[in-house]
Amino acid sequence: MDQVLGQVLRNAVWERLDMLTDLANRADAQSLVSVARSELPRLTEAWRAMLKMHEPDERGDCPTCSTRWHRCKAPCSVWRVAHEHLVAGGLAPQQSSADSRLQGRRKSPVAAHPAPPTPAETTGRHALVNPRRAVTA
Repeated sequence: MDQVLGQVLRNAVWERLDMLTDLANRADAQSLVSVARSELPRLTEAWRAMLKMHEPDERGDCPTCSTRWHRCKAPCSVWRVAHEHLVAGGLAPQQSSADSRLQGRRKSPVAAHPAPPTPAETTGRHALVNPRRAVTA
């Protein structure tokens, strides 16, 4: 049941991000201002909450990414991604929105070491397994 709930939550987040990207690419100026006023504070608070969980401890380790057996030195992947997209991203060459979404998903720490998919994860728009790449028996 936890896997199903997790997939539902992930799908909802991906769909919300897709919707915001579509708005940014297609909306008129007045709509963009309205969306920016309502969504930018929510997005910045989400980033702050996530980054706070990844603040280095007194040893310079990320308490969220570290395990008992493997310490993760700061900056962890969350801080590196934040810097890449929030700071350095303004200096990087622009990509099409579809290319950047796909590239961001491939670079995510979760995607780097995916768990074997369950049947619930192989369905849906944002499933962990791409149905076009799935091997059928």
